[in-house]
Amino acid sequence: MKKKIISLSAARKLAIHSQLLDSKAKLPKGKQGVAQLIERLGYVQIDTISVVERSHNHTIWTRCPDYTNEMLHELQANDRRIFEYWGHAASYLPMSDYRYYLPRMRYASDPNEKWEKQRMEKYGHLMRPVFEEIKKNGPMSSRDFEEKPGRKRGGWWDWRPTKVALELLFWRGEIMVTERRNFQKVYDLTERVLPEWVDTTYPDDEELGRFLVKRALTSYGIAQEREIRDHLHTPNKELIHKTLSEMLSSGEVITVEVKGFADCTYFTLPEIVTNLNELKRPAAKVHILSPFDNLIIQRDRINTLFGFDYALECYTPSDKRVYGYFTLPILWKDKLVGRLDPKAERKSKTFAIRNLVFEPGFDDYDRFLQKFVRKLSELARFNSCGDIRIDRVSPKSVKRKIDKLLE
Repeated sequence: MKKKIISLSAARKLAIHSQLLDSKAKLPKGKQGVAQLIERLGYVQIDTISVVERSHNHTIWTRCPDYTNEMLHELQANDRRIFEYWGHAASYLPMSDYRYYLPRMRYASDPNEKWEKQRMEKYGHLMRPVFEEIKKNGPMSSRDFEEKPGRKRGGWWDWRPTKVALELLFWRGEIMVTERRNFQKVYDLTERVLPEWVDTTYPDDEELGRFLVKRALTSYGIAQEREIRDHLHTPNKELIHKTLSEMLSSGEVITVEVKGFADCTYFTLPEIVTNLNELKRPAAKVHILSPFDNLIIQRDRINTLFGFDYALECYTPSDKRVYGYFTLPILWKDKLVGRLDPKAERKSKTFAIRNLVFEPGFDDYDRFLQKFVRKLSELARFNSCGDIRIDRVSPKSVKRKIDKLLE
């Protein structure tokens, strides 16, 4: 099949549709919808920052408005429909994909990276004693290895090295996270967590490569080679290039050119662009996205397709931040039109917006603001906040309109 040429508008529609953020995305209610969401996107990234509701919960809620945190817990701890491992980063992953993470687990047993080797050399001798404790006692968290008051510290039984040993065992696939309690990981032996129905056949390179390519293209719609490679990180950097060449030759993958970006080679699955004409421009919907949302996690991709220059500034010194500590991008229709820096002030149950900035040139406020305020109110409720306070808005004239709508 010849190279497909599409408009930038079409590329955005594909990206948004593939991420289940347009009006055509129909997910069942309840945890069934959450499971299908994770299975469709391939992963949902886990993050610890809790200035607002944690990222994995936020990302799911954006697409499943009836979502509650208990649904994710049930899917992991009871239904065994999802599991935790390294996807794009630490992630919730479809249990049906488990076998494709076996190569990464094998790599963790004999790593090449200096940092990983050092950890193995320093803490590897603790892995077997920790494994045996879990085998004997059942599910355990790192806190279960903490020194008890009045108890003399002895030998290897030190919490910090033990926590590293737990992570090493987890990376190698010898133990799994069976559940989280108050967000803390609880580990058990893999053989006691993994359902019997899970295929544990080790994939060869061809199977793994095809899985990674299809996972990325299904999630993104169209993607450049580096974006496919970074969707679910693989230690074998050449595997994606080799697989793409083979799938291009067989016609399973085709190349795409986005008008105006002739120097960027995108790839897609033929069935994705075949259905392109059925996609309408995204409805007049507002989404306030987590910084780790799958749509925007690859910053260069979003800068190219949406013209949105975004960086997470929580790791930047406060005096050097431009927009704020934990800014959330705002998606309106098929454009990223602004960002806001929130904090859930949980004692007062106030959702504080410390800074709200709209993109230069954006002026569609008459149609946008009412829907934005409604979405902001929904996000505040999701964060268990009843009040909203907005400290600063740019442009300043917009603040009065928002305040009036919030009255």
